[in-house]
Amino acid sequence: MEQRQRAILVDVNINNQSNFQESMEELKNLIIACEFEVVGKVEQNLKAVNKAFYIGSGKVNEVIFLIEETEADILIFDNELTSSQLRNLEKALGRKIMDRTSLILEIFAKRAKTREAKLQVEVACLQYMLPRLVGSNLSLGRQSGGVGTKNRGAGEKKLVLDRRNIEDK
Repeated sequence: MEQRQRAILVDVNINNQSNFQESMEELKNLIIACEFEVVGKVEQNLKAVNKAFYIGSGKVNEVIFLIEETEADILIFDNELTSSQLRNLEKALGRKIMDRTSLILEIFAKRAKTREAKLQVEVACLQYMLPRLVGSNLSLGRQSGGVGTKNRGAGEKKLVLDRRNIEDK
């Protein structure tokens, strides 16, 4: 039997939202639907989200401690994260980071059976990934151009190639 991934759910209550607990419960149910095991929960009250990490830097240290304590594999955030927040969190925490949208796409991907459904999920995933390419890949080295290649010459960045591949798909 395959061991389930261990997940910590993370949410920020901005300006004391009235539906905060309902949203956290819904996220927990989505995590369970994706067949992850919920091993921890982190909540924070803020007036505005942290632009670098979504959560405050002190809370990042608290999450590091919780990861070590629970041996979590993945952190799932209730709201959508920017590409820089994803990159910063993955670097600081050393774990896979997901947000609500990517979690829902994961559920659809696991449950898609027909060829058409699988293609629809793939299109949705690619549309979701496209704006998050910036900084998502540490190897943004330059590509060399040449006769008969698809890239447009010396100096084309991997980011441009990745974006073009997604648009082509």
